[in-house]
Amino acid sequence: MFNFLVSNSLKNRLFVIAAALVLVAYGSWILPRVPVDVFPDLNRPTVTLMTEAEGLAPQEVEQLVTYPLETAMNGMPGVTRVRSVSGVGLSIVYVEFDWSTDIYRSRQLVAERLALVGEQLPTGVTPQMGPVTSIMGEIMLVAVTSDTVSPMEVREIADFIIRPQILTIAGVAQVIPIGGEVRQYRIVPNIAALQALDVTHEQIEAAVTRFGTNTGGGFVDQHGREYLIRNVGVTKRLEDLRNTVVVHKQGQPVFLHQVAQVDFAPRVKRGDAGFQGKPAVIVSIQKQPGADTVDLTGKIEAALAEIQKTLPQGVSATNLQFRQATFIETSVDNVKRVLLEAAAVVAIILILFLMNVRATVISLTAIPISILVTVLVFNAFGLTINTMTLGGLAIAIGELVDDAVVDVENILRRLKENRELPNPRPVLEVIAAASQEVRSGIVYATMIIILVFIPLFALSGIEGRLFAPLGVAYIVSILASLVTSITVTPVLAYYLLSGRVKGHEHDSFVVRHLKRGNAALLCWAFGHRKILFTTVLLGVGLAAYGATLLPRAFLPPFNEGTLTISLAYNPGIALAESHRLGLVAENLIKDVPEVISVGRRTGRAELDEHAEGVHSSEIDVDLKRSERSKEEVMADIRARLAVLPATLNVGQPISHRLDHMLSGVRAEIALKIYG
Repeated sequence: MFNFLVSNSLKNRLFVIAAALVLVAYGSWILPRVPVDVFPDLNRPTVTLMTEAEGLAPQEVEQLVTYPLETAMNGMPGVTRVRSVSGVGLSIVYVEFDWSTDIYRSRQLVAERLALVGEQLPTGVTPQMGPVTSIMGEIMLVAVTSDTVSPMEVREIADFIIRPQILTIAGVAQVIPIGGEVRQYRIVPNIAALQALDVTHEQIEAAVTRFGTNTGGGFVDQHGREYLIRNVGVTKRLEDLRNTVVVHKQGQPVFLHQVAQVDFAPRVKRGDAGFQGKPAVIVSIQKQPGADTVDLTGKIEAALAEIQKTLPQGVSATNLQFRQATFIETSVDNVKRVLLEAAAVVAIILILFLMNVRATVISLTAIPISILVTVLVFNAFGLTINTMTLGGLAIAIGELVDDAVVDVENILRRLKENRELPNPRPVLEVIAAASQEVRSGIVYATMIIILVFIPLFALSGIEGRLFAPLGVAYIVSILASLVTSITVTPVLAYYLLSGRVKGHEHDSFVVRHLKRGNAALLCWAFGHRKILFTTVLLGVGLAAYGATLLPRAFLPPFNEGTLTISLAYNPGIALAESHRLGLVAENLIKDVPEVISVGRRTGRAELDEHAEGVHSSEIDVDLKRSERSKEEVMADIRARLAVLPATLNVGQPISHRLDHMLSGVRAEIALKIYG
């Protein structure tokens, strides 16, 4: 088959060149449109059930809400694990499905079970399914701050201006504000006035329920036309609520303000936030699975810039505390630089060994063609460009030219020998024979290399999801380079090397010295076989022993440029005290020279899927480069925070989320007790 491909490629040279150009052009067009993410999709299809049970302690939440939900969810088709967290007035149940399960079918199954279990739950308690997102989907944290308006107004800006507009962006799954104050009407009955006017609490409750609603009165016919009757009562004015009629006594209305104190007040909250040592509202933005993180981040930043123009003076909504796209862009830029540097090194090595610029150019064409073919495969199968796929290309970059180099070197040698014959053979015939001569060796070597990476696809769970894209990128690029060496390389060799080419009449200076050194080593080796085998065995044994001493980790540590600090005070601490200590921690961290900004989330937001208690705070720290290492900066922060009565865990955002995904705990070490 390979001989057939070589022969027909040389017979249809223009078609092969045109096909290669079209492939390169199409791949270059597709490349910017392939989604870019930090990692492959590592999330099992998971449905999150959030249930608010206000007033219940964690024990009652576990018995009355969480246990019935867990029992109902177990046994569904495709369910691999059900885990839950019960907090003060809150139950969160995570239902994890098998990798091959469709998430929307899973949500339908969960909805059917919820309909059956609803009767077993306390009155007024209704479970809700969270949006289709994941822990790794938290791509941005935005701090909304102001020195001119109240915390209640800042929260209203976040809830009613920023959140709805961000949710309209395609790819955004959820927007969760935390901090500030949620506005509520507060009605405090006056017991003495109630007794004097003979008004009951039930009458006040009924009157308040009727407040601010529109009602319909049907329609009437007059003079041949229909007129709709509307009772317009929608209002949010505090004065209108105060003047609401509770009852009529002796023909006179009793207003609400006569029997109760009416005012605005903040809703009872289980979480708060801060930014740069001051109270603030932190907005967490989560993306949908499969969305392009970098592209979506750009759209969100553009939307925030437009929103900022409409906000009151002194309110800022463009404080980016965490931006996952920064890590992705840095990683991609680093890998791009490595790829370019590797290609440059390959080019230099080829020139030194072949001493022929044209042969070097022919060999290097395998790199862009192979990479663009890999991009097209990614696009066809819905894969993303991420650190793992780029890592696969970085590993393969030096091997992409192997097949072409062997082919070109043999073609050069055969063309030289053909020119020295009394009756030279046709150039096409010589090139075809030279390519076919080394084809079996190239194919065997390529297949052996591919077989080394096949075990990656046997990995299960998160490991398989993480490393399989690396194997796909490597194998596809290697196979693409093989096909390129069979088709494009012989055709380019015909056009560029068929004439009398200078530079390959003799071996290069480097090759001649390497051959001389190789011959000397071979002579020595054949004469000292025992020493050679003993040295090799000793070296293998030492290497095997050294491998057992190497540290083990699921992934190498990243330098994300940001830190996530978890503070946990003694359970039972009040939210106000936890918030006060959080502001102290922010000011302590802010004094570190490398710190750009500090944002904190204490407890849990109203829409959050994490049942964090008010004793728990998570601080995000944005860092700038300095002469000190990351470990030194982390040690400095630990020393400054040691004065607080809290346990401390310093890590990085993406690493923390990976830990949470693996174990359910945002820490590197987790102790689980089963029983």
